[in-house]
Amino acid sequence: MTAATRHVLVTGGAGFIGSQLAEAYLERGWRVSVIDDLETGDRGNVDPRVEFHEADLRDPATMDLVRKLRPHVINHQAAQVDVRVSVADPAADAETNVVATLRLLHAAVELHVQKFLFASSGGAIYGDPVSVPQDETHPTRPMSPYGCAKLAVEHYLECFRVVHALPYVALRYANVYGPRQSTRGEAGVVALFTDRMLRGDEVTIHGTGEQTRDFVFVGDVVAANMAASHQDELTGAFNVGTGVETSVNQLHATLANVLGDPRPPFHGPPKPGEQLRSVLDGTRLRRAAAVGEPVTLREGLRQTVEWFRAKGR
Repeated sequence: MTAATRHVLVTGGAGFIGSQLAEAYLERGWRVSVIDDLETGDRGNVDPRVEFHEADLRDPATMDLVRKLRPHVINHQAAQVDVRVSVADPAADAETNVVATLRLLHAAVELHVQKFLFASSGGAIYGDPVSVPQDETHPTRPMSPYGCAKLAVEHYLECFRVVHALPYVALRYANVYGPRQSTRGEAGVVALFTDRMLRGDEVTIHGTGEQTRDFVFVGDVVAANMAASHQDELTGAFNVGTGVETSVNQLHATLANVLGDPRPPFHGPPKPGEQLRSVLDGTRLRRAAAVGEPVTLREGLRQTVEWFRAKGR
């Protein structure tokens, strides 16, 4: 089957990551359909060449739409992503992140989908590291209902592969940042810092700022998804990260340098239960799929700042 005849359904395709995936598929000649309820997505992110459907995956009737679309590949990016919401209402989180995904998996089996791609979360499912960087063999010890839901779906994916021969790839993202990231809700720290610094507002770091994360540029996430979509032999769970552990203090200093902002941050009280360390070893996917080396943090921040400035204009 040639790329021109392939049809992908991207759920959450009006969002930060999903909309850029949709464009990457278009660039490769695929037919692209998007389902998004626009709760957090932005219709303005959607390329006019995309077949867009405003629908909620929690509604069982949406599966009728999926069956009518008959995609060859499903790339499932839609999710409830706020950890605080998952803690406050784990049942509602599971309705979106587990039950709706199971309905989509059931439809995928009925349609004989060639591959199911799933946006998982490395930091959320591994929990505090036993060793760093965390590779795919690291123990999975989620510290939130959100992480539990992501891990549960990975188990369901393996079950569907064994029982129904449904090929899948679960991509365990590190902390993704870049153009189009929202500053609403539980937004990424890069988006929040960039927005506040460009506005001339004070930046608040919760706690000491020595808590660490693996910041991966959205372009690298797109590249990982494209590799997983085009290489039939890829299956299972793969980290998508840089392997570079960066503290929040280091992130702020690098971003301030890119922006030329000399003001120091304000340190507020720490967030209760916040994970202190997270860094993912992404070499397995890069070797298996010939994915290039990740974008450096400074270069990724430069591109992010450029987008925020253009958006402000």
